[in-house]
Amino acid sequence: MWHLLGFIIPTSALVSNLVGGYWVAVPTVLALGIYPILDLISGESKPARPPRENGTPFELMLYAHAFLNPAIIIALCYRASLTGFDSVFWMAGFSTGISSGISGIIVAHEMGHSRPKSFSWWMARLNMVMAMYAHFTTEHNYNHHKTVATVEDPASAPKGRSVWTQVVLTVPQQFASAWGVERTRAQKRGKSHLSPMNPIFLGLGAEGILVAAIWYQFGMAGAMALLYQAAISIFLLEYVNYIRHYGLRREVGEKQTHMHSWQTEVRWSRWTLLELTRHPAHHLKASLPFWKLQPYEGAPTLPTGYFGMFWPSLIPPLWKRIMDPRIPE
Repeated sequence: MWHLLGFIIPTSALVSNLVGGYWVAVPTVLALGIYPILDLISGESKPARPPRENGTPFELMLYAHAFLNPAIIIALCYRASLTGFDSVFWMAGFSTGISSGISGIIVAHEMGHSRPKSFSWWMARLNMVMAMYAHFTTEHNYNHHKTVATVEDPASAPKGRSVWTQVVLTVPQQFASAWGVERTRAQKRGKSHLSPMNPIFLGLGAEGILVAAIWYQFGMAGAMALLYQAAISIFLLEYVNYIRHYGLRREVGEKQTHMHSWQTEVRWSRWTLLELTRHPAHHLKASLPFWKLQPYEGAPTLPTGYFGMFWPSLIPPLWKRIMDPRIPE
């Protein structure tokens, strides 16, 4: 039941987008003001509880998030159509981007590992389209999981690189990597990667149709709100990639182990981010649903949770002072 706390931010984002006014700042205040403090005071789970066998409640949570996220974004576009480009627009878009990073991208990441063409698989892609990052599942499933912590993985930041540099580099590199993956897959099937059925083209087409539909229904302000929240959610996704792989390296071809991803057992991040913090387990057992992931003894460990690491990551000297000594030899 602790994982129900993950609905606080998306629910507040939906309500505040509908109500308007400065209430739209609530999700931002929670995520960037209160949640880092809760990360610091909530403590760690020691020892970890054994995984539950019945996953139905957790699957229902995923679907609730996956259906809630589009409603939040549509409510944002509606709000933008009423207010235009005022201060409420910018704060609502920022708050919705935070919510989209949780209910949209995190959930899409989890569902993206489900059986291809299943309902969960399609829901994952819908939510990635709403984040303007439809190519993510291709890159994540077919390249990142295979090349993590090597020089071939755009999502793994080397020691010394700031989060700002990482985001600027990784976004285009991941798109290029996804394109390369689909080209190789098409060649193996004896087909042209320039086919309109290339998933990269389909993703771009779906994103374009979505932007056009929002523009038609809610005007230019609505379409810009859609793109703005997507930019925030993408930044947060790459921030998370940054902190959970920073400085960890292996040679190309070297066996991947639990030493190539950072983990944390801080309760608040675990509960509100669907066990995203148990990242070594996810990489070694990608087919396991989030509620069955377990921490690895001896794995590189962050000093606090994902919310608590956000502000230090934005200040490169402080980040390096905290993290560089923790990087295993």
